[in-house]
Amino acid sequence: MSERGTLLGGRYELDQIIGRGGMAEVWRAHDTRLVRDVAVKRLRVDLASDPTFQARFRREAQSAAGLNHPNIVAVYDTGEERDSKSDVMVPYIVMELVEGITLREVLRDGRKILPSRALEFTAGVLDALAYSHRAGIIHRDIKPANVMLTPSGTVKVMDFGIARAVADTSATMTQTAAVIGTAQYLSPEQARGEKVDNRSDLYSVGCLMYELLCCEPPFKGDSPVSVAYQHVRETPIPPSHRDPEVTPAMDAIVLKALAKAPVDRYQDAREFRDDITRALNGQPVHAAIPVAASDLPTTVLPASNSAGARRAVMEPPTAVAEQLPPGVAPTGTLPAVEEEEEQKSRKKLALILTTVGLLIVAVVVGLWFALNPSKPAVKDVAVPTVVGSDQATAEQKLKDAQLVPKVELVESTEEQKGLVVDVDPDAGTPVPLESTVTLKVGQGPNTLKVPDLTGLDVEEAKRKLKEAGFTGPVKTEDADPATEDIKAKKGEVLSTEPSADAQVTAENEFTFVVATGTSLVPELTGRSLDDAKKEARDKGFTGELEVAQEENNDKPEGTVLKQSPDKGKPLDRGETIKVTVAVASKTAVMPDLFGMDEAQARAAFKSAGFTSELRITRTQTNDHPQDRVYQQSHPAGETLEKTAAVEISIAIPAPVSAPTSSAPPSGPPSQNPPSETLPPQPGNS
Repeated sequence: MSERGTLLGGRYELDQIIGRGGMAEVWRAHDTRLVRDVAVKRLRVDLASDPTFQARFRREAQSAAGLNHPNIVAVYDTGEERDSKSDVMVPYIVMELVEGITLREVLRDGRKILPSRALEFTAGVLDALAYSHRAGIIHRDIKPANVMLTPSGTVKVMDFGIARAVADTSATMTQTAAVIGTAQYLSPEQARGEKVDNRSDLYSVGCLMYELLCCEPPFKGDSPVSVAYQHVRETPIPPSHRDPEVTPAMDAIVLKALAKAPVDRYQDAREFRDDITRALNGQPVHAAIPVAASDLPTTVLPASNSAGARRAVMEPPTAVAEQLPPGVAPTGTLPAVEEEEEQKSRKKLALILTTVGLLIVAVVVGLWFALNPSKPAVKDVAVPTVVGSDQATAEQKLKDAQLVPKVELVESTEEQKGLVVDVDPDAGTPVPLESTVTLKVGQGPNTLKVPDLTGLDVEEAKRKLKEAGFTGPVKTEDADPATEDIKAKKGEVLSTEPSADAQVTAENEFTFVVATGTSLVPELTGRSLDDAKKEARDKGFTGELEVAQEENNDKPEGTVLKQSPDKGKPLDRGETIKVTVAVASKTAVMPDLFGMDEAQARAAFKSAGFTSELRITRTQTNDHPQDRVYQQSHPAGETLEKTAAVEISIAIPAPVSAPTSSAPPSGPPSQNPPSETLPPQPGNS
């Protein structure tokens, strides 16, 4: 469990949770390196503990990071961080922080969305999917909660890659529903647990468009299995039956997108998007306009004696889940009894019709040859449906139809590699026997080799990329001054992502790490001036230090006392660093020498910084402590030149006369004790 203030990757500081889902939690975070707010999505710890899931998540996140489109929430970075409580490495994705609301919130507000706006929102989603499908990324989880609407009205699709990682695990439908959160947007092939492709995303977009038009999804039920059952078996009510403002063209688009068989849907997002554009412009759409229910012929189904079949038809879908024993999670497999009975009925009817048809054909052909013996009929054959088949299968189908296959390799997604992506003429077109039909087979995305761009300036590097055939966007990122090569020139490309010699598509996005020409100012204080100069040069600074002096008796002369800028600040390597160094003062403060003996006085005088010799006068007196200073020529605290002459007086014992009782003293006593001035003592100076 993450906490506010947690630092991921030594760079992304988590701030607050802004969203939670079945798979992950989303945090507002701050990128301390690029100084910008981002969104960080962390996978749930219980999902991250699965090594297979971790590996697929990382792989898909890296693929999603290559998507750069205005309708896709950008992925900036990926990584993993150890969870402190579970000790599990938890993957995370760093994304663009988008301000706005999701379409789920718009729908939850209960506000009616104009049909034209619903189509515009859907078009934005399809623009994103058209780009991602070309890059080989299938979203697999298109739903209102994964579509953002910015204040400017731009549609942003989220969660590329994560849903793919979930779909690739072996989870059951119930387990997957707990992760994805809803089955209301699953395609029939997803519900059946079959392989999916880009057309599954288009089915989900159809569900989204339906809900935007009608304010409710096409299918609802009491459980995910019940809803999935309807996706596989039921036909949705046309949107116009729920909202009369929905036009027949809009009905046609939605119902084509919601076709049960992928081959009956739009085959790519661009085709879907083009029909929406036609509908918005009032032009005829390519999707077939649905026939009103009253115009459809009534079909009488044959009775079945199978009680099991009757139960499959009559019982509500929720019974599928209720019949399971406790503790067994329902999977995506749905009852097939009804389908089997229906297939038997269709086979019987088809057999009868085929027999009758063959008899009619035989009669017609016989009459033709009888009436036109010299003019044999020229037969046409319909081009079979081969899109989605592998090359060998498609060629065999054409040969079986007495047509000549011609293979043309075209660029495609990685998933379409080796499959037929288009056919010319189109499937169903009548052509003469032995006609040539062109099969356009996907060869995967065309890749180019990334040239070495290091050492070039940004514009020159962009030019070389263009010359190499790359057309994708280029982003630049400043190098870290702490690790930048000190020999690099400002504006020089230090590295690229993808790196040199990598094979990537022409539309791939590039990131250049560019030299700033700066280094971090080193710590110079406390060093000698010579050491400071050497340290600055070692960090790449080419200018001379600007030196100022300051009197200081506490540090050795020449010691750096201050610097500007401070250490750790980025600075252009050609700029000047200013330092202040210590110099000895020319003055000193007179110390208080009273009460000291000669040695102490000399030491204190020297410690105060004086360079002159201390003059000492010894005076005979018994009025002061013996051999102690009792007088100094300059008071304590006075500032003097260090060479000033200073004199002190030290008391020495005065002779004492013995008292006599016979004769008074012949004269007055001496008023001044005798004294002697001693020259400075060389040994004590």
